[in-house]
Formats: sequence, C-alpha cells, structure tokens
Amino acid sequence: MAVAADRLTDAIARFVEANPESRRLHEHRRRVMPGGNTRTTIHADPFPLTIVRGEGARLWDADGHEYVDFLGEYTAGLYGHSHPAIVAAIREALDDGLVLGAPNRYDTALAEQVCARFPSVDLVRFANSGTEANLLALGLACAVTGRPKVLVFEGAYHGSLLLFSHGASPLNPPIPFVVAPYNDPESAVRVVREHASELAAVIVEAVQGAAGVIPADPEFLRALRDAARDAGVLFVLDEVMTSRLAVGGMQSVLGLDPDLTTFGKFVGGGLSFGAFGGRRELMERFDPSRPDALQHGGTFNNEVLTMAAGAAGLAVLTEAEIARLNGLGDRLRDRLNGTGAEFQATGRGSMVGLHFTRAAIRSEHDVPDTPELRTLLHLHMLERGWSYGRRGFVALSLPLGEEEIDGFAAAVREFLAV
Repeated sequence: MAVAADRLTDAIARFVEANPESRRLHEHRRRVMPGGNTRTTIHADPFPLTIVRGEGARLWDADGHEYVDFLGEYTAGLYGHSHPAIVAAIREALDDGLVLGAPNRYDTALAEQVCARFPSVDLVRFANSGTEANLLALGLACAVTGRPKVLVFEGAYHGSLLLFSHGASPLNPPIPFVVAPYNDPESAVRVVREHASELAAVIVEAVQGAAGVIPADPEFLRALRDAARDAGVLFVLDEVMTSRLAVGGMQSVLGLDPDLTTFGKFVGGGLSFGAFGGRRELMERFDPSRPDALQHGGTFNNEVLTMAAGAAGLAVLTEAEIARLNGLGDRLRDRLNGTGAEFQATGRGSMVGLHFTRAAIRSEHDVPDTPELRTLLHLHMLERGWSYGRRGFVALSLPLGEEEIDGFAAAVREFLAV
C-alpha cells in the first residue's frame, strides 16, 4: 500500500490548521526542553497534541478536540482517567500528608495484594518505574550469582536504560549483555548453555510491547526458563506491561514460575511506579537487618499517593473485568484482521499492535518499516476522534466497550479502503 506524497502533505496541513494551540504550546516547550519534549515516546511530527484533560476513556486537547483514548498511557492507564476508587484513595492520602519519610499504611496493603496475585512473588520491593525495577532485578541477579552477564533479546524494551531495538541503545548501562533472537527457542537454549558460566540472569517479556506488541511463543519461554534453571541462571520475567493480562499476569497463563518478576505501569494505579519481587531467598538480601544486606534506597519508593492508588486499583480489578477487556482486544483484532488489506493487528488480550503487512510477525525483524503509512493512518484516526500511539500501539482501558471497539475498527477500515 503506497502513500501518495500529496495525500500525506494534505493530511499534515489539515492537522496543523486544526491544532494551533497545540502548535503554540509545542513551540513554547522547545524553549526549555530539547525538541519541546521530555519523553521521546510521545513525540510525533509535526508536533504532538497537548492533552489538557481526561475522563473515563475520553481525552481533550488544548484546541478543544475530543478523542476516545486507545493508547491507555502505553498500558499504564488500565483504569482509564480518574477512576472513582483511585481518585477517592488519592484524596484520602492527600489529607494525611505526602512526604512522610517512613513506612506508611498504604505500602503494606499494596505489597500484600501484589504477593497474593502473583504466587511466584514471595516478597516484593517497590521502585519508581519499570526501568528501575528491571535494573534492580538484574543487579540483584549479578550480586547473588557472582556472574557479570545478562541475556536479553532483540527488540526488547525493559525501560529507558534497557533498550535493544535494532541494536542496543548507547544509553544502556555498561552491563555485558548477550543479545539473542526473540521467539527462537533453539537459539535461546544454545546461547544460555554457551554462556552459562558467566550469565547471572536472562530477562524476557512475554509480549514485546515496544517492538510491535509481539507475543512470545509459550514453547520459547518454557525452553528459556528450563535452560536457565539447568544452568543456575536466574529467570527474570518482565511483566511491566503484561501483568494487566491476567490476575496473575502472563506467568499464570503460561504456567511459568520466574525467579524474579518486574512490574510497573498499572500496578501503581496509573501513577509513577515500579516493583520487583520473587523467591524469598533472593529478595531477603534486601532485609536491612542482615549483615550482608544489599542497599536499596529511593525517596519515593513508597510514595503515599502511588501506594494508595495502587492498592485501591488492585482491590477493584476483578478477573471478570480483565477477561472482558481482553475480549475487547480479541474483538478488535478480529475486526482489523478481516479487512483483506495488507494490514494486521497483533498482540494479546487488551494489548494490540497495528502493522502494514499480512506476513507473520514473530520478532522486530518482521515488522515492516512504513513510517509514512503509520503517520497517515494516525492523522486519519485523530481527525475522526481516535487516539493511539503512532507507532501502532493500542492499550485498552476499562471504560471502553464494544461500541468504541467497533468504531475504532470502522475508522481503520475506512482508511484501508481508500
């Protein structure tokens, strides 16, 4: 599917004309932030929309346009905007004070819920982001095994300092990483065995979100886990995104029992949050009463608003609601994969990826490089009131229903029919 140059030029011109205030605010931000941005992921040319309000599954931008939110803050926004239970918990916490500098009543409640939902997590520690959680889990693995290396996979995104998309990011820490192909069980097992004496851990996503919402084959994950166990290498499952897909995360769906699991995104109720947890004998290394305790500070590790929001959210998030939302994701993929166009929707449950190809997508190498098509589709959808990630990223939130799913699919199909 080719893009006529004048079609893209016209779409950009309409976008610029329709969003003068977002353009003005973008130019204003450029005076104090590089490129007018402090978060690369949310930038989109010619400039990103400035969102000023959200409610339920609706967003409003600085120019007064309304959108249905299909981005879901890249999976962090599972509850939608201003969920009543979370808002009430935050207001209560606000009344009691914010920077307490001590354990508080909310961190215990959240920790209990995390341990109850994820049986592989005997003990849990909180952090400020999924990036921190993954760095801490890998640091723990290196400390307890005495080995320096970590096995990761092509296309992986384990946070802003752990990016392996079409090569390793120059911002990654100087850990000696071993990089293997994703979704290739034979290669993964071979690499684990070849580097066993030096590997502290292997870290993997059950669905590679940033690479294109690409699910891992169950046999790949199980082969990887078994090879790691045989070699005495810690198996770390990154569930920062995928923990939303079942009450016990993807590990419960696939029958995995990771040594360590990392969390973030929705578990903090949509606020800034990270966590890592796992086997008791590993996590007890952070017990400050031990003479050999590992130090893990962080002023806002148990920040009261996040702790309160996370505990309130998990308390109302039922298995039935998760199943309903996953069913909406399946419905959306069915609608989009039935178009007959050179297009497909990948993913699992409430996480969806959009791609301009009908060929099988099993790794980042299978994702076609179609920036003009992605831009044109994104602008088309914004004009019709649908917001999602331009790279083709969709994460559904609880306020959505079948009507919105069918509306989004219809708008995509309209684009594909031109």
